[in-house]
Amino acid sequence: MPIVGSVPASQRPAALIGSSAAIVAARDMIDRLADSDASVLITGPSGSGKEVVAQRLHQRGGRAARPFVAMNCAAVPRDLLESEIFGHEAGAFTGASHTRRGRFELADGGTLFLDELGDMPADFQVKLLRILETRSVERVGGATPLPVDVRVVAATNLDLDAAIGTGRFRADLFYRLAVVEIDLPPLADRRDDIPALLDHFADLEAERGPRPVYTADAVTYLVRQPWHGNVRELRNFVARCAAVLPGIEIDDARSALLLHGERRGVDRWLASSPAPLPMPNRRRPPPFVAADEVVDLKALLSDFEKEYIRDALGKTAFGVAESARLLGLRRTTLVEKMRRLNIARPTIDPTMMPR
Repeated sequence: MPIVGSVPASQRPAALIGSSAAIVAARDMIDRLADSDASVLITGPSGSGKEVVAQRLHQRGGRAARPFVAMNCAAVPRDLLESEIFGHEAGAFTGASHTRRGRFELADGGTLFLDELGDMPADFQVKLLRILETRSVERVGGATPLPVDVRVVAATNLDLDAAIGTGRFRADLFYRLAVVEIDLPPLADRRDDIPALLDHFADLEAERGPRPVYTADAVTYLVRQPWHGNVRELRNFVARCAAVLPGIEIDDARSALLLHGERRGVDRWLASSPAPLPMPNRRRPPPFVAADEVVDLKALLSDFEKEYIRDALGKTAFGVAESARLLGLRRTTLVEKMRRLNIARPTIDPTMMPR
């Protein structure tokens, strides 16, 4: 059932969806740590839900009424990083026309979430360590340390042990931040959670418009996808379905994946699924090569590509621009593929036209 209520999704408790062992363990650890001020390091691949864990830690603890401030260390240009973290005084550098509070000051009393921590430059790691030890921050161009009361939760998709070994990350900062670690697996390692995630994201979409509805075959197909972008990719996929498809059949799921940008999703599925589903109305290429068989892979892929292009053109009455949109291609790219694959607009016999 759709979520009903007047509270905006952005203000609701962070939902860590799933019943897999890893997610149950993560929720249990969050509950244990919620009222603690211990620093937490969240690890896992990009898109696995690390910020959701950080938000849940904040919302379930004693700092919930205070700010939750998130900062992506990899997204801030290096020459702005110091100002972003520490803030600056007016006149500290060219363009600093007014005093600005940094992320630590903004998060005072609450939680500071440092995402992609492993991408922080080495000299800033030293400065961050000093803030954590002194519990005070000094703005750029300032001379007075400002006390801050902040719980730091950090996240990374890097192997920090390896980064420490190569000198890319400081061991003392690691031990200061990783008082407790919470590890999130890739979505492919917790496929049983995918149906619940599909329902959860569909409920969120229902607040803004049509709720995506999936057939059982479509759900089975989606569970078998590799989801290299993890939960973030699945979330975006559901949003795309809500925007363009009223109900999700298995072929719709394939088309939406192509439209979403997972152009190799079908090929990856064919190669990786241990028990692949049949492809209705499609000639399915064999996923394995027999020992005594020679396969013309180039021709096979060409035929497979041609079938998808013809299918899209048929669904759009040969509308090239719309077909390109369905296939996740530029119009010029589709035109070039049609030329290469010898796919021409059908000609109409004038004698067959109605009089």
